[in-house]
Amino acid sequence: MRENRLRTLFAQKTMALSGWVSMGNSLLAEVVANSGYDAVTVDLQHGLFSVESAVPMLQAISTTGAVPLVRCSENGLGEINKLLDAGAYGVICPLINTAEDAERFVRACHYSPRGGRSYGPARGFMYGGSDYFTHANRAILTLAMIETNQGFANAEAILRVSDLDGIFIGPADLNIEMGLAPDAYDAPQLNDAIRSLVALARQLGKYVGIFAGTMDMAQRMKEFGMDLVAPGTDIQQIKAEAARRIAALR
Repeated sequence: MRENRLRTLFAQKTMALSGWVSMGNSLLAEVVANSGYDAVTVDLQHGLFSVESAVPMLQAISTTGAVPLVRCSENGLGEINKLLDAGAYGVICPLINTAEDAERFVRACHYSPRGGRSYGPARGFMYGGSDYFTHANRAILTLAMIETNQGFANAEAILRVSDLDGIFIGPADLNIEMGLAPDAYDAPQLNDAIRSLVALARQLGKYVGIFAGTMDMAQRMKEFGMDLVAPGTDIQQIKAEAARRIAALR
């Protein structure tokens, strides 16, 4: 089966960078994937598109060396199964608040006996290889999002769920839950919470990633020891570069 390069980077203690595509366009996904990222995440939670649009985006990412990841729209077996069948090599699942949520997520991503994923990998064979079924349970990356007060309070129980690879922190929603502005990325309360989650993940031998809303935050997350950082969405990066060029020419 094709190597999941993120697992290799994590084992080497090397931070990985993920692009983030929230526009349902395969050419844009291909451009982002050709930019040097270790992975590209197709975002079905806040991206304004469905599984049908995600498939050609995953195909476009697969023409590059970037690992194709998805953020599913919700913790549901049906959609997660389709995205894995379409060739996603890892799933970030939003709004994991309890160990029971995490267990349901893990079961959706694994074939029996560990889980309840139905067999029908479609593109999985073409991207992963003819031995996909034999190795998929070990290759597919599972990251549960911690983005609520409840999820934060239950983080240890969530991380202790067997075969959950780690967590992915949603800082904007965590800020909102703590009574802060969504973009208060410098807030001590948020950064203390992030540090504690990193320490907990390290203690339990699990991976930890985060979405970084600014470059300052991304640099800080690197210093915190993150395994995976997404330094902004496609829309944010296009707007920022357009603004930079316009300002330079004005």
